[in-house]
Amino acid sequence: MTAISLGVPEVPVRPIAERRLSRRIQVGPVAVGGGTPVSVQSMTTTRTSDIGATLQQIAELTASGCQIVRVACPTQDDADALATIARKSQIPVIADIHFQPKYVFAAIEAGCAAVRVNPGNIKQFDDKVKEIARAARDHGTPIRIGVNAGSLDKRLLKKYGRATPEALVESALWEASLFEEHDFRDIKISVKHNDPVVMVNAYRQLAAACDYPLHLGVTEAGPAFQGTIKSAVAFGALLSEGIGDTIRVSLSAPPAEEVKVGIQILESLGLRQRRLEIVSCPSCGRAQVDVYKLADEVTAGLEGMEVPLRVAVMGCVVNGPGEAREADLGVASGNGKGQIFVKGEVIKTVPESKIVETLIEEAMKIAEQMEANGVASGEPGSTASGKPSVTVS
Repeated sequence: MTAISLGVPEVPVRPIAERRLSRRIQVGPVAVGGGTPVSVQSMTTTRTSDIGATLQQIAELTASGCQIVRVACPTQDDADALATIARKSQIPVIADIHFQPKYVFAAIEAGCAAVRVNPGNIKQFDDKVKEIARAARDHGTPIRIGVNAGSLDKRLLKKYGRATPEALVESALWEASLFEEHDFRDIKISVKHNDPVVMVNAYRQLAAACDYPLHLGVTEAGPAFQGTIKSAVAFGALLSEGIGDTIRVSLSAPPAEEVKVGIQILESLGLRQRRLEIVSCPSCGRAQVDVYKLADEVTAGLEGMEVPLRVAVMGCVVNGPGEAREADLGVASGNGKGQIFVKGEVIKTVPESKIVETLIEEAMKIAEQMEANGVASGEPGSTASGKPSVTVS
C-alpha cells in the first residue's frame, strides 16, 4: 500500500487585496508607492541635537526592522545636527518640521531623505511653497504633507466645526495643489486622527481623490495595548482595501515596539513574509498540559529566528493534531506527553518535560535546512507558504 502524506500542500499566498496604484516616490533607497512593499516607519524620541543618542536609537530601530525613521526638528540645534545624522544613519531619515519654515530648507540642504511638513501649524506656509518646491526639486527630496486632527488649519476648523474626514482631506489636497502649481509632485500624504473610524474614512476619501502614495497612521493612538488595537483595526481596514503605502504605529511606548507592531500587522495581512510565527490557542478545560507555559518557553527559545517557520504548540486532542499537522513544526499534547509533528508527519513522542527542548531542536534543524535551500528571512513585501510559526493550543 502506498503511504499517503498528510502534510499540507504548498499553496501560494494571495494578497489580501489588489493594491491601490499610486505614484511612486523614492525615500532614500526605500521606494514608497507604485505597488512597492508597504514600509514600516517610526520616530526617534531623543533630542535630535544629541547626535550620539539619536544615532544609537536609530541603530536600535534599524535592528528591529524599521525601514524609515523620522526625527523632530524644533530648534536650530536640531537642524544643525541633521546633516551628520542623515549621513550616518543606516536607514533613510525624514525631518519632521513644525512652526518654522526655515527648518524645511535646512533639512533639504542637510541631505535628509524626505521632509515632513504640517501645513496647519507652519506660519505662512502657503507663501513658502514655491521656494520649498524649488529647493526640494533641486535636491531630489520628497515632501510628506502631514495633516493632523490636532493641528488642522483654523480656516478649515471654522468651516467644518471639527476635524472631520472631509476637513482633513480638503487640507491635504489644498496643500498638494499648491505644490502642483509649481510642477512638484514628489509627494506623499497623511491625514491622521486619533479616532480610527474618522481616520479610515479620511484615507478612503483621500485615496479616491488622488494618486499620491499614502502614509497611514492613527495619531496619538495611546498606550501600547490601546494603541496597538486602534492601529491594527485601522490599518487592517485600509490595507485590506489596498490603501496604504507606508505605515507608522504611534504608541506611548519605546519606538522599537512601534516597529514590532507594524511588522506584525503587515505579516498578519500577508503583506510581508512572516518570520517565526507561534500559533497557540487560548487554552480551555480540555487541556492536559500547561499550554501557557509551553508557549512562553518555546517563544523565548526561538526568539530572534528570522526564517519563515510556523510552530504549533497544542494542548488537547481535539484541535491539537490537526493544527500541529498543518504547521511546519508542532506538538499535540496530552496525558503527560506530546506528539511532535514535522511537515505533517509524527516523528516522535516525548514526555511533557521534553516538549520544549525537542521543539527548539527540531526548529533549529528546519531553519538550517531552509537557509541551506536559500529561503530568505522575512523580507518586506514577500510572502511564502513556509514560515516560522508556532501554534499553541
